This record gives sequence, structure tokens and C-alpha cells, in this order.
Amino acid sequence: MTELSQNIIALVKHAVEEDIGKGDLTSLGCLEPNRMKAKIVAKSEGVLSGTKPALLVFDQIDSANKVHFLKNDGNVFTRGDLIAEIDGFNLSLLASERTALNFLGRLSGIASLTANFVHRVKHTQCTILDTRKTTPGYRLLEKEAVVHGGGCNHRRGLDDMVLIKDNHISSAGSIRSAVEHIRHYMSTPDFTLQFETDPKNILIEVEVKNENELTEAIDCGVMRLLLDNQSPKSLKRMVERARSLNSEVKLEASGNVNLDNVADVAESGVDFISIGALTHSAPTSDFSMLVIE
Repeated sequence: MTELSQNIIALVKHAVEEDIGKGDLTSLGCLEPNRMKAKIVAKSEGVLSGTKPALLVFDQIDSANKVHFLKNDGNVFTRGDLIAEIDGFNLSLLASERTALNFLGRLSGIASLTANFVHRVKHTQCTILDTRKTTPGYRLLEKEAVVHGGGCNHRRGLDDMVLIKDNHISSAGSIRSAVEHIRHYMSTPDFTLQFETDPKNILIEVEVKNENELTEAIDCGVMRLLLDNQSPKSLKRMVERARSLNSEVKLEASGNVNLDNVADVAESGVDFISIGALTHSAPTSDFSMLVIE
């Protein structure tokens, strides 16, 4: 079983327990058990994500429920589109409804916002990335939703990439000191034992605030730089400086990027733009489950 599958199972289990508690009091009190058919329809437009946890919600509450999605994760939907057809039992379907739609709405919202950013930079070679600003516990699902929207994932967590940021630099004393220390650490048995990978598989990225820091990082042999909180004009100047020192270095912009300015940021020549808003500020897509009979 993959890490994502385990994550989905754990999240769905918790979400179902959170919503149902001791039982669906309303349905148990006013309904007789009967077969029921229903459908999920879109009340907004966007890009679909979250079908896997939604399916698992219906299955976990009652494995007799049959849910058929007519669209796949990553597909575009418009208002009024039929998203899924459902055949099951009224008590269990009504108990499943809100939790399943919560997963669909949250994750489709992330995919849809990502798609909007990707569309704004499609005339460039720039890649839209997510960040670690995710909902606690939902990171793998939210990062998958970013991919469904056409974006790419930055590091998953603290263990799969080196990102030396301003606080690391301040604590280490300089960019050079921080880079030298991390390279030394990755040559030790302690690194190999804990992280179980070849140091060559670990990307080192350094955050720089100005051209002096940019020059220092490139002089240290760092091949990826994070240009944080820069204006498009400043970004263009720093990109030109970096390319003059090493044409192979990869450059990432981040900070205060929105749909209005993302094209200007991309046109500066950076390779990547990382955007926390993809996961921390995405509007929720709107879906409804409607009873057919």
C-alpha cells in the first residue's frame, strides 16, 4: 500500500468518525431503510480532485454503496455537470454525503486555483509549484490536487530536500557556512543511517535576498536559488545576474504572488514560482448530492 493510500484511509476514517459520532440522528429518526439512487452535480466550475477519498467515504460507511464517477481527477467540470452516479441505501448515503463532498470541494478547489495560475503563465517556460503551507494531515492529498491542476510539487516535507532559508543562514553565520555544514553532514554515516539515501539524490536550494547573496550561493556551487519577496523588476535583474555567473542554475520565485502578478513574475525568466496560496487560500469548489429516487 502506498503512503498516499494509507494517508487517505486514515483521513477518511477520522473524518467519518468526526461527522457521524454516535450516529446520524436525523436519518435514523425519520427514515425507514430503503434503496436510494442519487447523483453528485457541480454547482461551480473548475478542475476535479478528491475522487479517491470521496469514494472511500461511501465505501467505509457502507460497502454496498456503488459510486460511479463520470469524470476523473484532473478533468475540467462546469456548473451543472454530472460528476457521479450513486446507488445504495438511504441511511448510509445520507450519512456519507457531507464528508464526501467536503473532500471533493476542498481538493477540487486547490486543483482549480492551481489551474488558474498555470493558465496565466502558459506562454512562458515557468513551472507552478506548491509549498509546505498545507492543512495539517492533508499534505499528500493537497499536493496531489496541485498536480491535478497542472502544477508540480515542491518538497514533500523536511526530509526530502535541503532548503537553506534566512533563519538557517543567520544561525550558521553565512550562506557559505550553511552550505559547507550541510555538505559535510551529508557525507557522514549519521546522514546515511537516518535518511537512507545517496547525498547525490538530495537537492540543495538556498534562499537569497539580494545580488550579493545570489553571487555567494553560486560561488558555493549551489544550483538552485530561491528568490524570495522580489518585485518583477528586481527578479529580472537577479535572473540576469545569475545566468551571467552560471547559465545552468535554476531559479525559483516566491512571496506575494497572486493571479494578477504571476505572469509578470514568470516573464522575469525564473524557472519556478512557488505559491503557498494554492493550498492555504484556495476557494472551495461547490458540489451537491441530489436524490433521484
